Amino acid sequence: MKNIYIIFVLIFLFSVRIIAQKGYDIKFKINGCKDTTMFLAKYYFDQTSIIDSCKHVKNGNIQFKGSLPLDRGVYILVNQDKARYIDFIINDNQNFTINGEYTNLMASLKCIKSKENDELFSYAKFMMARDKDFGTAISQIKGKSKADSLIIVNEKQKVIAEEIKKFDKEFLIRNKGNFVFDFMNLRTEKYPETIPNASNGRPDSIYQYYYYKNHFFDGVNFKDERIMFTPFFGEKIKRFFDQVLVQQPDSIIRELDKILSQCLPGTLVFNTLIGHFTYKYETNKALSFDQFGNCNTFEKVFVYLADNYICNGKAEGIYDDATILKIKDRVNILRKLLPGQKVTDLQMIDTLNGKQVLNMGFDTTKTSAGATFLYNKYAGKLSTMYKTLYEINAKYTILVFWAADCGHCQKEVPKLYKDLQSIKGSVDFKVYAVQTKEELFNDWKKFISENNLKDFIHVFDPVHINNIKETFDITGTPVIFLLDKDKKVKAKKLAADQVVDIIKNLESAEKNLIK
Repeated sequence: MKNIYIIFVLIFLFSVRIIAQKGYDIKFKINGCKDTTMFLAKYYFDQTSIIDSCKHVKNGNIQFKGSLPLDRGVYILVNQDKARYIDFIINDNQNFTINGEYTNLMASLKCIKSKENDELFSYAKFMMARDKDFGTAISQIKGKSKADSLIIVNEKQKVIAEEIKKFDKEFLIRNKGNFVFDFMNLRTEKYPETIPNASNGRPDSIYQYYYYKNHFFDGVNFKDERIMFTPFFGEKIKRFFDQVLVQQPDSIIRELDKILSQCLPGTLVFNTLIGHFTYKYETNKALSFDQFGNCNTFEKVFVYLADNYICNGKAEGIYDDATILKIKDRVNILRKLLPGQKVTDLQMIDTLNGKQVLNMGFDTTKTSAGATFLYNKYAGKLSTMYKTLYEINAKYTILVFWAADCGHCQKEVPKLYKDLQSIKGSVDFKVYAVQTKEELFNDWKKFISENNLKDFIHVFDPVHINNIKETFDITGTPVIFLLDKDKKVKAKKLAADQVVDIIKNLESAEKNLIK
């Protein structure tokens, strides 16, 4: 799937709409500037990229000029060592000058013909002054006791926090309706003004969490593509979905729908978010568990996005037709393997009948017609030999795909066998172990014997009728599924040392539920 998303990146990076105006002419006059080369860089979601250079800086005069307009957003002046100098805004007006003194750059910045940048610089100056105040307070604690020092520092922190809170509020009110408001609002945390007490008399932490979560994106205009070109938007999106939200697929899906409903379909914001989350959750193989011990996978989010945005045409322009077909194929495999889904039955041959089936010639036939002929010829015999997955009668079925020549399998399969001995007799389970390489029949039998794996149901597919690699999304081995009595997925793609713990958790959750 990696190539799919490379295609996506190429498509949407070149889909940015050009504003109907002349080009750009951005000048800097930084007195005392020692650098001879400067670069103009821009933010884009969670990345930065250099888009222009000035290789002959003289007397602090820097100029970036082009015939086409730049994307509106936040840009960076970067020196020859790729160190940041200044963050500034490029909006509809792309012809302005920024002046400053190299030795005291942030405090001296002044922008001609761009009020938004002057407002932005005023914020930076205020924050620098607060840092200086705090530094002064730190210098005053020298020679004082640890207790007195802590009091001084805490008091100063409280004062500065209140000053910043007041300045933030006034700054945003003053700039309401301007892009500098949208930009700075992205970095502003939304906390409740007052917090009710919980039943224990302490501030209600649950109220605080839900207020913070529900107001996290207050004031963010998802219809404005300029937010894409800021240092805060990508970070804010990631933090919300990785740290603020409970890591459960259903919670993530609900919040994704809320955000995407605020975007205009086909815009850069909408397309970027679809692409970002499609890739994020298709490649996220982590497991999450609910209060009942049931497993969830984040592939559920990927399947949801594909069904509700990509394959139904809502995300037109993000992927080409060939890519969408690949996504459809991928989704159709994964949806059948999501927790709660009943897996496809398997018709396999065990070790006792393996040699007889191998002698039927299925391994030497070169065409599908030849395979069909052999199958019809031996259908009667084969029907009495199959050990099917569905015929297993147990509360839990552990479905294992492995290969006799796989070094990791050689460690994991015996470990699984050993771990399962701890619950043998107390939990109703069986292991259906599928050898994925029928050509290793002798090595397979030898490994089973040497490791005394006698309790497993050992099977393979010499008839080639199960298509196990595609059906069960096997790209490497071992692959372990935990199924319930109805052969529905309880957990998938587990490590050997996870299996027993998950079964114990399920058993414990079931007992608690009965109580």
